[in-house]
Amino acid sequence: MSSNSVLTKPVASSWAPLLLRLSLGVIFYAHGAQKVLGWYGGYGLAGSQGYFENVLGISAPLFYLTAFTEFLGGIAIILGLFSRVFAVGYFIEMLVALVKVHLPVGFFMNWGSIAGRGEGYEFILALLAMSFSVALLGPGAYSLDYLLASRRAAEKKFVGKIAPASR
Repeated sequence: MSSNSVLTKPVASSWAPLLLRLSLGVIFYAHGAQKVLGWYGGYGLAGSQGYFENVLGISAPLFYLTAFTEFLGGIAIILGLFSRVFAVGYFIEMLVALVKVHLPVGFFMNWGSIAGRGEGYEFILALLAMSFSVALLGPGAYSLDYLLASRRAAEKKFVGKIAPASR
């Protein structure tokens, strides 16, 4: 493979985390916007909180933690800011959703919109894998996390040259 190939390791290792992170961030941002703002066919804070409490048995504080983690965390992950922290939060949230809501329904999603049948856990497994991957691998080179870490490293290096450590 030539050094100009699109599939060289540096390019793949830069673009893959970006695509994974953007996909995860957009999905959680959209679901958070449904819960927090009522966008994209959502019910907003009051309606979503009522559903979480009355149907799922999830308390208001946990609902608010979930809704704002999805909404604000989605934006942060898209930007690549605190990516690992929010990815761990999403992983935990999806484990709870898997056990509490989706596991009893079975594997497949409810493509036929069968009334009274919830969604299966196939999508949840994909979100678990995506969240775990971002938490494990980090946000990649095209992220604010990477930019901030690079700046800190450069400042440390610069300060070290100006004032070497005393013996």
